[in-house]
Amino acid sequence: MHRENRRRRPTSLAVRVTLLVGLVTTTMFLIAAWGIERSIERHFAQMDLAQLKAGWQSVTTELARMVPATPRPTQERKLADATAGNHDVYFLVRDAQGLPLYETTPPELSALIRDVSVADHLSLNALSVWKTPRHTYRGLIVRNGRDTVAVATVIDFHLQYLLQLQDALWAGTLLACLISVIVARLAVQQGHAPLRRISAQMRDMTTERLDVRLDPQQVPVELSDLVIAFNAMLMRIEQTFQRLRNVSADIAHELRTPVTNLTTHTQVALSKARDVDAYREVLYSNLEEFERMGTMISDMLFLAQAEQGLLRQASADVNVASEVQELFEYFEAWAEDRTVGLQLQGSAGAIRGDRPMLRRALSNIISNAIRYTPSGQSVTVSVSQSGSRVTIEVCNPGPEIKAEHLPHLFDRFYRVDPSRQRRGEGAGLGLAIVKSIVESHGGSVSVTSKNSRTCFVMHMPAAYRGT
Repeated sequence: MHRENRRRRPTSLAVRVTLLVGLVTTTMFLIAAWGIERSIERHFAQMDLAQLKAGWQSVTTELARMVPATPRPTQERKLADATAGNHDVYFLVRDAQGLPLYETTPPELSALIRDVSVADHLSLNALSVWKTPRHTYRGLIVRNGRDTVAVATVIDFHLQYLLQLQDALWAGTLLACLISVIVARLAVQQGHAPLRRISAQMRDMTTERLDVRLDPQQVPVELSDLVIAFNAMLMRIEQTFQRLRNVSADIAHELRTPVTNLTTHTQVALSKARDVDAYREVLYSNLEEFERMGTMISDMLFLAQAEQGLLRQASADVNVASEVQELFEYFEAWAEDRTVGLQLQGSAGAIRGDRPMLRRALSNIISNAIRYTPSGQSVTVSVSQSGSRVTIEVCNPGPEIKAEHLPHLFDRFYRVDPSRQRRGEGAGLGLAIVKSIVESHGGSVSVTSKNSRTCFVMHMPAAYRGT
C-alpha cells in the first residue's frame, strides 16, 4: 500500500512547469526553423524559376522566328546565339518527332529527363528536381507548339546552403531550448520562494504561537487565497485549542472541589471511632458528591458527542405545547414549594426531532427559570409558529443579568455568580447542553435580560407536512 501511494504521488510543480515550458518552446522553435527553411527553399525555387523563364523565353522567341525550311545547322547556331547569355541554364529542344534540335544538357541529364512528362506552361508548381550522380538540377519540360523545350539549372549551391542552414537552425533550436528550460527552471525556483517562506513560517507554528497570522499582502496575488484560508484555519484551531484549555481547566476545577470534599469527609470519619449513624451520614454525604460528579461526567460526555456529531437522534414529531405541559406537571411540586407559578401561552405545530433530547433542553431552561424566579411570581412559556419556524420563549422575572454576561451564558461551567456554584445550581453545563441540542436540530437559542425580566428564546424548524 505504501509503494502504491508513492507511485501515485503527483509530479512536482517545478518539473511540470519546466517540462511544459521546454516542450512549448521546443515546439515553437522547431516550427519557426521549419518555416524559415521552407521559406528560403521557396525563395531559391522562385529565383531558379525566374532564371529558367528567361532562358525559356529566349529559346521560344527564336523558335517562333524560324521558318520550317531552315537548315538544322542554322537552327542550332541561332538557338546557341539566343541562349548565349544564360550561362547557368541547360537546354534541350526537341522537334515534333522527338529529335533534338539543340542540346546543352549533360548526357546523364538528357537520359534522365527522356521520359519526364511535359508541362503546359512555366510555373513554380511545375518545377521538378532531378538528381544525377554528379549534380542536382531543378527544371521542367514545356511544350512550345510542336516542339518541347527542357530547361534546367544546377542547384548544388542552394542545397549546400540549405544543408548548412538546417544544421545551424537545429543547433540554434537545441541551444535556445536548453537555455529556455534552464531559465524556466530558475524562474520556477524563484517563483516558489514565497511558498518556501510560507512553509517555513508554518513549520514555526506551535501551540504557544497560534495567535500568529500570515500577512496576505506579503505574498504574490496567487497565494493570497491560500494564506487567507490558512489564517482562517489557524483561527479555528486557536479557538478550539483555547476552548479545550478552558474546558480542561474548568473540569479540573469542578472536580477538585468534590474530590477534596470526599477526601476531607473520609479523613474526618477515619480520624476516630464513631457510631454507625455517624458513618452512615458520612456515606450519604459522599454519595451526594459522587452523584454530582457522575452527572457532570455524563453531561461532558453528552457535549463531546454532540460536538463530534456522534449523537444518534430519533426522528419523530414532537408537540411542543404538550411537552411543556408535561414538564410543568413534573416541576409542579418544586414550583409550589418555591411559590412560583407556571404559565403556558400560545400554540404551535410539531417539531421534527429526538423527543428525549428536546425534552431535556426544555427541562434545563424551565428549571433554570424556576430557580431564579422570586417567590410569588410566575414563569411564562410562550409557544408560537411563523411559517416553517417554531418559537419557544421561556421568561421569568428576577434580577437582570448584566450585558457582559449574556454572550457567555451558554459556555461550559460559566456562572454569573461564582459564589453559587455549590448551592445546588449544578455544574454549569445545563445551558451548554441546551445550545448543543437546539443547534443539532437545526435551530438557534438566544437570551435577553432587561426590565427585570430574563427570556430564553429557541427557534426551531417545524415538522414538514406533506400535501
